[in-house]
Amino acid sequence: MMKTTLAAAVAVASLLGAAPAFAADMQQPYPTKAPPLVAVAPPFSWTGFYLGGNAGYGWGSGKEGIDNLSPDGFLGGGQVGFNYQFGNNVVLGAEADFQGSNLKDSGYNGVFDTRSKMDYFGTVRGRIGYAFDNVLPYLTGGLAWGHNEIENLDLGITSDNTHVGWTVGGGLEYALSNNWTVKAEYLYMDLGDEFYDSIGDDAGLKASTARIGVNYKF
Repeated sequence: MMKTTLAAAVAVASLLGAAPAFAADMQQPYPTKAPPLVAVAPPFSWTGFYLGGNAGYGWGSGKEGIDNLSPDGFLGGGQVGFNYQFGNNVVLGAEADFQGSNLKDSGYNGVFDTRSKMDYFGTVRGRIGYAFDNVLPYLTGGLAWGHNEIENLDLGITSDNTHVGWTVGGGLEYALSNNWTVKAEYLYMDLGDEFYDSIGDDAGLKASTARIGVNYKF
């Protein structure tokens, strides 16, 4: 009887000693699978060279000997440029473009029936903007030039000049991907005055252009 009691006491003591370890094992959480790693895309940068094309519409008014004319028409061409984005998201750039155009009008200038047509022009401009990730509003301005013809319809005489002036405007560009962007842009140009033999007077052109374009960024 005494041996039985002693054996029972030893068994109880063993169980009491193992209970804390068992309880500790019960409190351990079940192993869980590690969450998958998610790749975070780097923020878009506007830094780099680009080239592209554009199309739009232009309208304006003649100056001096053709101040009664209001040439307008379609235009299209290409552009090349470079942007650099600073750490504070300010973007500085330079762009040059060349446009074929059909800005023309005809009418009586007080002396002759005349027709004026600007058949091509271009600009060389600086750009400054602020990047909201892949959205870039910007201002732009610089040099503008254009080739214009004036025909004296009464005498059948045509003369032409290349005008040099200035331009200013602004736009909004949106990056579709790391390489492709689209933009909408407005420019105002004052191309100054030149002397035209066909009308025996100075003449010039002020014009506005609105265009959309696409760029490929390298």
